Amino acid sequence: MSAPDPFKHFPYRAIVDHPPFTWPNGARIAVWVIPNIEHFHVELGASAPDVRNHSRRDYGNRVGIWRLMDVMQKHGVRGTVALNGEVGKFYPRIMKACADLHWELMGHGLTNSVMLTGMSEQQENAVIAETKTIIESYGQQMRGWLGPGLTETFNSVDLLRKNGVEYTSDWVNDDLPYRMNNGLYSIPYTIELNDMPLFNAPSISIADFLQRVHDAFDVLYEESAKTPRVMSIALHPFLIGSPHRIRYLDRALQYIKSHDKVWFATGSEIIDAYKKAVGEK
Repeated sequence: MSAPDPFKHFPYRAIVDHPPFTWPNGARIAVWVIPNIEHFHVELGASAPDVRNHSRRDYGNRVGIWRLMDVMQKHGVRGTVALNGEVGKFYPRIMKACADLHWELMGHGLTNSVMLTGMSEQQENAVIAETKTIIESYGQQMRGWLGPGLTETFNSVDLLRKNGVEYTSDWVNDDLPYRMNNGLYSIPYTIELNDMPLFNAPSISIADFLQRVHDAFDVLYEESAKTPRVMSIALHPFLIGSPHRIRYLDRALQYIKSHDKVWFATGSEIIDAYKKAVGEK
């Protein structure tokens, strides 16, 4: 049996060959901030009940998310939430706050206690469909998707399109969006500026995180003088929302805002603008 074709879903494209274009209002770089708002199950796993790890994550939903919302609102940055569907069931207070802030909701599975890897096509389709139903119950379309733990199966790309999803964040392989063969779009997401891998053992310092944001922005901003770029910052309320870290996010957003031709946008806004700019439908 031959190995699956890694380019089954999309063709190769060198970013240096991308034709020049501009973001709305002449912006050079689109920045989107992705709060991962998640629900974990204390009863799952070999060490259940895993009170230590469950309660650490629950801190994000009880405390950290409110700090994160305050800092983002201060800078006028709307979030694109990677939302576990079960948050819509168990945390209506958070859902109300997201609506009040006009944050976008993209699907992130039902819970981060269960990955998509190994699911049958029927099981995965049910997870996507139920997540979509929950998001729609709050008055939004589920236009975007991030798999729990960035996991997929070989069916994911087609199942997402089948369920009406327009863009996925799982493929962290570009600094610009691109169109997949089935019409789904990939949008730049990040592991490099993602507080989950960076602040878990071994953890970098929060000062190093701030420097990473500065350095990444500086390079992308310089490159965007020729062809625009997308910068993503992925955050988890139980990590960035801790007291010793939150002010560094404040400083990072302030630094980015201090530059001209920066567009803070949601995932859907970026995809819509990109399609219009490059003449795709």
